[in-house]
Amino acid sequence: MTSELFAGRHYDRIAIGEEFTSAMTVTESHVRLGAGMIGDFNPLHVNETFARASRFGSRILHGVLTSAILGGPVGMIFAGTAIGYLEHNTRFLAPVRIGDTLTLCWRVVDKLDKPAHRGGIVVLDGRAVNQDGVVVAEATGKMLVASAPAQDLRRVCGT
Repeated sequence: MTSELFAGRHYDRIAIGEEFTSAMTVTESHVRLGAGMIGDFNPLHVNETFARASRFGSRILHGVLTSAILGGPVGMIFAGTAIGYLEHNTRFLAPVRIGDTLTLCWRVVDKLDKPAHRGGIVVLDGRAVNQDGVVVAEATGKMLVASAPAQDLRRVCGT
């Protein structure tokens, strides 16, 4: 049963072509906490002096964190209705820096019915675009999502 605290979309109530957009600004905390969380202390991420002399000219966000930030809205679109995130693939196109504001755009491109799971797979294409209009990452995702529960109309109507 889905908690009323979550307003995730159900499989049967989402359409091919629907789009979802959100935004997030990358902070120092994303880089520092992310480095500790994933154990990647490459100086391109955590050492400003080293990174300034690199081809990037400043510290950059870890690719895996860029991918996670891009995937975050998918979890929220299906909060409380997701059965499982089955697949997520990301292609990195440009560096993400501290202070960048990423607009995260997702589009439903296909639906695959899975009656045995009482729902289906929602296939999505996504991208992250920085404040300068540069596409920094593109992704695909597949989420197994529950259909809306059948309502007992007698109970709803009080009979």
